[in-house]
Amino acid sequence: MSHDTLAVIWFGLWGLIWTVYIFLDGYDLGTGMLFPFVAKNRPERNQLQEAIGPFWGGNEVWLLTAGGATFAAFPGAYADMFSFLYEAMFLILFSLFIRAVGLEFMHKHDSPKWVSTWKWAFAVASFLIALLFGVAFANLYRGLLIGEAGYEGNLISLLNPYGILGGLLFVAMFLLSGSLWIQLKTNGAAADRCKKLAKPFSMIAAGLLAIFFVATMNWTPLPDNFNEVPFLWIVPSLSLLAIFLTVFFVYTNKTGLAFTGVCLAIITQMATGFVGMFPNMLASKIDDAYSVTLYDAAGSALNLEVMFTVALIFVPIVIAYQVWSYYLFREKITKEKAKGY
Repeated sequence: MSHDTLAVIWFGLWGLIWTVYIFLDGYDLGTGMLFPFVAKNRPERNQLQEAIGPFWGGNEVWLLTAGGATFAAFPGAYADMFSFLYEAMFLILFSLFIRAVGLEFMHKHDSPKWVSTWKWAFAVASFLIALLFGVAFANLYRGLLIGEAGYEGNLISLLNPYGILGGLLFVAMFLLSGSLWIQLKTNGAAADRCKKLAKPFSMIAAGLLAIFFVATMNWTPLPDNFNEVPFLWIVPSLSLLAIFLTVFFVYTNKTGLAFTGVCLAIITQMATGFVGMFPNMLASKIDDAYSVTLYDAAGSALNLEVMFTVALIFVPIVIAYQVWSYYLFREKITKEKAKGY
């Protein structure tokens, strides 16, 4: 295969890996954000910890894979991304660290102050990760302030109205996903509280997704690709259909279908962004001449070919392992049997 063909394939894989991470980590980030409000005592905290305990580490592997794939397949984009967005990336990394420590340390001591500190650290860090990833992807869709001298923006410039809207959308979608996951994995008072919360969350998520798509079509260059190939409009349409069906399933108490719906909404929302970005990886809002395309950023043909072969071997193994882990821990968690993390 030619270098350009391999680069396009890896752009698709790059988008797929990020999408898998976002929709998988969405429910455990949502669980983290809900943790202080849903779990009122130690048995309920144990339930929520155990609901995500076997899975969150595996979900994080996809984040590492996304970072590694960016570094190996698109070193030019990786260098620019981690240079231009250094402060935002550092905040995400720090939040990931605090989130893991909060989950691990929460019950290392029985002191109420100790438990409360790490409980809220876990929740706040989960919120920041969701918000910051939403802001980051929204700015990738909108375009960064890349000029002749390099990046001309800063952390504050990322907090533009469209970026904040993207952050709020991720928070709302993850809260909905988390509230549904808790219902699927637990029973008792914690699940009942989430059942009540899922209804307003579903309405908020649907409203924000609709507003986000309207803003995307007016404030970003993403519609250009969809207008050139009108068939592609089916992707954002499926995202809206999925989230509206999710609302219906939430209100008709079909929790499994609702969870499937919000996952599909997240997947197709991410796909909308990557389809619209193509072939840019880092679009410039100042002048398209300064944009970093996948062809500019891609590594050598040999590098991409070797990586593609490795991916064909190991990605199915990772997927099989995760499917097996979900099957192994498929039972609902009761307060009496929950052991925590």
